[in-house]
Amino acid sequence: MEYVQERIATLHDFGNAHPAAPTDRATVVVPLTERDHTSLAAERVLSTLERVDPGRVLIAVRADERQIDDVVSWADGFDLSTTVLWCTAPRLEARLAERGLDGTAGKGRDVWLGLGVASDAEYVVVHDADAVNYDATQVPRLLFPLTREYEFVKGYYARVENDRLYGRLFRLFIVPMLRALAADATGAAETGNQEGEDLLAYLRAFRYALAGEFATTGALARRLRAPRGWGLEIGTLGDAFDAAGFAGTAQVDLGVHEHEHRSVGGPDGLGEMAGQVGATLFTILEEHGLAPDYDALPGHYRRCAREIIDQYEADAAFNGFRFDRAGEREQVDRYAAAIEPPVGDDRLPAWRDADLDPETVATLSAQAIAEHTS
Repeated sequence: MEYVQERIATLHDFGNAHPAAPTDRATVVVPLTERDHTSLAAERVLSTLERVDPGRVLIAVRADERQIDDVVSWADGFDLSTTVLWCTAPRLEARLAERGLDGTAGKGRDVWLGLGVASDAEYVVVHDADAVNYDATQVPRLLFPLTREYEFVKGYYARVENDRLYGRLFRLFIVPMLRALAADATGAAETGNQEGEDLLAYLRAFRYALAGEFATTGALARRLRAPRGWGLEIGTLGDAFDAAGFAGTAQVDLGVHEHEHRSVGGPDGLGEMAGQVGATLFTILEEHGLAPDYDALPGHYRRCAREIIDQYEADAAFNGFRFDRAGEREQVDRYAAAIEPPVGDDRLPAWRDADLDPETVATLSAQAIAEHTS
């Protein structure tokens, strides 16, 4: 337990943090795939939200026509004010295509659609449905800083499970990457670009920058440009930096987080995720005037990552945990191979700038569900 503050306000759990918060004025956005609703974790999350009783729960689901009925029936079974947003409804996808907003359907696009529809609420909370230890304090904790003039709030937690350290993409990719960039003379340190240096300092202030749990005002939700894929979490931080800055941002302690673990390889593995997360990170850095040396960066990243591995190895030994040093170094090598300049920008527009209004999105989804379930 500690009480260290960062450059952003850091709210700690000193043992029993359950602050009063305006849950009745909040919409909770929960992105799901068609398979997630059958999991015990998703069942626990929605059952727990019954005790929280938020103003609305918006389930942003990516499902095909064979499965949407099951998702709607499942959502209706909870004692909650729920709305299912069918993100892949054919008529909604057709409208997105008309507006030039089609393309890859992924978690980022689902959250973007959810943010738009939810932004009519005073407050918006976003979190995944895969935490097996989800509890009723998480939504109030995320909301609490918004009542104290903060505009953007990020959750953080320890990824510790079965006497092992997890959170590998954050520990072994983001943390050493940001450390390398901040120290790199071709990156931030000698450019004289104060805005870029401040952005790096902002990103480094988050104790778990890849956490999927965040809260924001409805007004700020309309300013977030969500990347379509795995760059969602780091991408929203870039816009939060511009909109809220250090003074308007807080992070809150959500304890220990346990959820399913991904393999390093494969199309949905951590190696592929690192490429997408890195591309989004480099996009927002370049947008703020930083120009990393992409030829030198992999080597510098490796050196920083190996130093961090040494630190985590000591931390694991201190706690009597198992630690696979060789496996962690292999992951670093795989992540280093994914470092390359970004090609294009896959962020969707902020809702305040989009050629589409959220009310139309909600209507098209509701019509499609009604027609399909009638």
